[in-house]
Amino acid sequence: MAPTPHATLMDRTPVAGPAGTAVPAAGHTDGFDRADAYIACLDPALTIQQVNQEFDRRFGGPTSSLCGRNFCDLIHPSVRPPLMQQFSRLLEGKRRRFLTDVIAVDQESTASALPLRAMAVQGGHTPDVAAILVVMSGADERTEDAEEMAPRKKLLSEIDARILEGIAAGVSTIPLASRLFLSRQGVEYHVTGLLRALKVPNRAALVSRAYSMGVLKVGTWPPKVVEDYIK
Repeated sequence: MAPTPHATLMDRTPVAGPAGTAVPAAGHTDGFDRADAYIACLDPALTIQQVNQEFDRRFGGPTSSLCGRNFCDLIHPSVRPPLMQQFSRLLEGKRRRFLTDVIAVDQESTASALPLRAMAVQGGHTPDVAAILVVMSGADERTEDAEEMAPRKKLLSEIDARILEGIAAGVSTIPLASRLFLSRQGVEYHVTGLLRALKVPNRAALVSRAYSMGVLKVGTWPPKVVEDYIK
């Protein structure tokens, strides 16, 4: 029987399958087989098929298996929509890989900002995506953000705080402008200022950075900025 895409992705990486056994893998993963990384193999429905030991230790539990769960269940709701868009482009063949920031939630409900890389893998002789390999690097986790923000700085104006909350909730520019009685250009001006203040390149990274710094409250919906950061 020919090996499945999920069984041949993680070069030299021990992978915990549904039965919890280590599955040796072969094939070149272009740097995705890092020992300090949390690695998972997903099917096209984003269901977890295999994980490495680091991933299982970080996000698994003693009484439940990660295999069979949807990968997005491990991602904070605030950053799921942009991540799903990235995965959709991958599955549609519009790109082969992507790099983005996410907020991952582990078995103890602890949220951490992590960089995520994803790579599409084709199956057999068809152009369709058969599997997706994702890696979140533990080595790139940053804990100094909390130190940089102690004591907390008054980073945001009242309007900046409301715009950041809207972005984290997935509200697009025009509805956000209407809600805050601003023009579209006014919202974009404030968004640009927020990107510059938090030193990030895009809105998804802005939300991730805000959570990692403690600017946005974790576990609150709709998203809410911590009052101490408002001028």
